Amino acid sequence: MLRWWGGRTSPVAYGRGLVFRAVGGRVCAGARGHGCPLAAAVPGRSTGGLCPECARLDRARSVAADTFADDPRPYRVYLAWFGPGTVKAGITGEHRGPARLLEQGAVTFCWLGRGPLMAARRTEEVLRQALGVPDRVPYDRKRALRVALPDAGARAAEIEELYGRALGVGGWGETLDVLPFAAHDHGEAFGLGGLPALDGTVTELVDGGTVTGRVLAAAGPDLHLLDPGGRHLVLDGRLLGGWALERGGEGDAWSVPVGRAPHRESAGQDGLF
Repeated sequence: MLRWWGGRTSPVAYGRGLVFRAVGGRVCAGARGHGCPLAAAVPGRSTGGLCPECARLDRARSVAADTFADDPRPYRVYLAWFGPGTVKAGITGEHRGPARLLEQGAVTFCWLGRGPLMAARRTEEVLRQALGVPDRVPYDRKRALRVALPDAGARAAEIEELYGRALGVGGWGETLDVLPFAAHDHGEAFGLGGLPALDGTVTELVDGGTVTGRVLAAAGPDLHLLDPGGRHLVLDGRLLGGWALERGGEGDAWSVPVGRAPHRESAGQDGLF
């Protein structure tokens, strides 16, 4: 689903064509639903899509930035699986359900516990250190892993093993309610069944540049596309923010810059297992 300024959304259908053109220059998309007062220019390669001032405002009262410590709502600690040997620990507001996991492109995840924000934050850090897992996984790593995933059963088994190890880490069950194991899988929702080898990633949009192809999958902000030349390319949807887009024609050629594809070996995760 693509969400446009003003709240309008456009469904992204797997197997269907997608053609659009970037026009004009890229300007700051603004913070928290408000336009940038300076209409500041933003570099084409910025995944944030915000000028420094709007980025600062956007992170104000942010759980991720530890500026919202007095939030009285319950939070959940989770393990998110992105591919073999690649798991992260994190927290999200219970009121958000699985939205945070979908945004990150987690292929499989499980809940660990629930409770107050700061207790959840401490538990996240304790388990991260004890299990040897990070609090974030680079997008290049996620993209490299999606093209050769094991089946849903193997995914669930790997994260269940780590869940069991988490239960053996002492102390955190005294401040959080431990939640029973259940593997939640997004492979079908993301369209990740049998993606071909990745040929490249879009580095930026440019004025007049066209993106065209058939949608193969969508995970987190990433669109996996098969371009007219048969290349499997990834477009990070965060690169769209701040651009004016117009509908392209069926015969339009791909004309935005593409960088090399990430490789599994060069984007590895340290520490797990």
